[in-house]
Amino acid sequence: MSFWKRIFKIGQSEAHSLLDKIENPVNLTEQGIRDMKENLQHSIDALAEMKALLIRTRNECEMYKNRASDYENKAMMLLVNSQKGLLDSQQADRLAELALMKKEENLRLMLELAQEGRKYETTIATLSENIQQLKITISKWESEARALKAKAKASEALKNVSKQLSQLDSSSTISMLEKMKEKIEKQEALAQAYTEISQENKSIDEEIDSAIARSSSKTSDALKALKEKLTLQLPEAEKNNEK
Repeated sequence: MSFWKRIFKIGQSEAHSLLDKIENPVNLTEQGIRDMKENLQHSIDALAEMKALLIRTRNECEMYKNRASDYENKAMMLLVNSQKGLLDSQQADRLAELALMKKEENLRLMLELAQEGRKYETTIATLSENIQQLKITISKWESEARALKAKAKASEALKNVSKQLSQLDSSSTISMLEKMKEKIEKQEALAQAYTEISQENKSIDEEIDSAIARSSSKTSDALKALKEKLTLQLPEAEKNNEK
């Protein structure tokens, strides 16, 4: 029993999935357009066949018309030849009568075909009008299908964004940002501490060299001043000795 229940549920699930696809307005519209284009092609094929039939009918009408005219001309020639004595009058009358009968038969066929041709013309006009209307409808549906597809895509994107936003926890996001800020502040403070330590841990040699340099600079300045003083005193001493 459980096996058959599982089979039923699988079939039910597939049926629902198929129903969802069928009810998709975009797919439904596109399928409708494909059906209309197929009908349009059938109508165009039928129109071409009707026009070809009309062309053949007109050609046959012209043929029967020419035949009727030809039989009439032959009947007149028979009578003319009879009047000239070139043909027996009874024979000429009989043949002329047969020719006129052929003429009437061809005229009848011509008129029947002409009537059929008028019916074909009416059918062609109706088909042409339907085809034009179908083309307009297809163009309109294609425009609506493009708009519907764009709206469906935008709606789907909006739904996804709204879904993501609804799933975001604002408190957790703020907490995460605060933790990042705290971590950055700790790293900056740690970097500053290392800088201060590096400045405090100067080697003794550096301090000694710095002190010597400072003292040497002071000694040099004192020596220079003393030399200048001596230079000034020497001329005065020489003058005293001369006296």
